[in-house]
Amino acid sequence: MRKLLFIFCFLLCANAFSQILSSSVEKKTIALGEVNHMVVTINNIGSEKVSAAPENELLPFHFEEVKDSIAQTQDVYYRRIDFAVFDEGKFTIPELEFKVGGKVLKTIPYEIEVINTAQKTDQINDIMNNKEVKLEVTDYWQLYKFYILAAIALIALIIAIVMFVKYGRKSKDSPVVATNQTLKELDSLKKKKYVETGDYRSFYVELIDISRKFIAKQYRLPADVLLTDDLVDLMKKNNTISQENEKVVEDVFVRGDLVKFAKTFPDQQTMEKDFADIRNFVKRSSKDLEFENLRKDV
Repeated sequence: MRKLLFIFCFLLCANAFSQILSSSVEKKTIALGEVNHMVVTINNIGSEKVSAAPENELLPFHFEEVKDSIAQTQDVYYRRIDFAVFDEGKFTIPELEFKVGGKVLKTIPYEIEVINTAQKTDQINDIMNNKEVKLEVTDYWQLYKFYILAAIALIALIIAIVMFVKYGRKSKDSPVVATNQTLKELDSLKKKKYVETGDYRSFYVELIDISRKFIAKQYRLPADVLLTDDLVDLMKKNNTISQENEKVVEDVFVRGDLVKFAKTFPDQQTMEKDFADIRNFVKRSSKDLEFENLRKDV
C-alpha cells in the first residue's frame, strides 16, 4: 500500500514539473484568402530555451503566413501564427517540432479545408463610385500621341513608296535625263581639248562611245554592241530616228571608224563640226521620241 502511494506521488510530481505542449487551430474550414490562426503553448518550461523554426517559416508550402508572433516568460512559451491559403482543396499542417532543452515536443497534425465561397451569380461591386474626369486636348494628345505619330509616319512612308514607284524610276529613264547626262559628257569631252591639240583619234573614240551609249539608252537600240554598218541599217529599218539625225550618226560614225584605222586624218574644222552635229543630234532626240509616240497612238 505504501509502495502504491509512493508511485502515485512520484507520477503526480513528475507531471506537475514536466513540460506540457498544447496547440489549437481556430477553424478547420476556411474560405480562399481568409485569415486563420494557430496557437502553440508550452507550459512548465522552467527557463529552458525553446528552439523551433524561425518566424514566418513554421508552416509548410500553401500556407501563407501573415503574422508570426512569439512570447516567452519564465514558465510559458506562446506562439501565434496567422495564415491564409489561396488554393482550393485540403491541406495538412504536419506535426511541428519544438525542442525544450534536450526534449523534443510535437504538435498534432491538422487538416485544413479551403473552399471558394464566390458564386457565379454574385454581383461584383466597385469599392467606390467611378469619378468622372474631364480631359483636355493636351491630355488626349499625351494618351494617343504615339499612335498618331505612328499613323502619320506610316502614311508618309506609303506616299513616298508610291511616289518612288510612280515617278522615281521613270524620271531616271526619261528622255530629258538621258539628254542632259549626255550633254554633260560632251562638255567634259570638249574640256579635254583633243580638237585643239590635234588628238583626233582620242576625240573620235570618246565621241562615238558617248553617242553609242546615248542611242542605246534613248532609242532602245543595241548601239553599244553593233558595228557601224549594222547600226545604220537598223536605224533605217526602225524609223525611230529622223533622217536628219540618221545622217549625222552615219557620217560621224563612219569617219570615226576611218580615224581609228588611220585611213583618214580630219582637220580641226571637221572635228568641231562633228562635235556640234552630235550635240545637236542629242538635243533633237526628244522630238524623235515625241513623233514616235504620236505614231504609236495613231
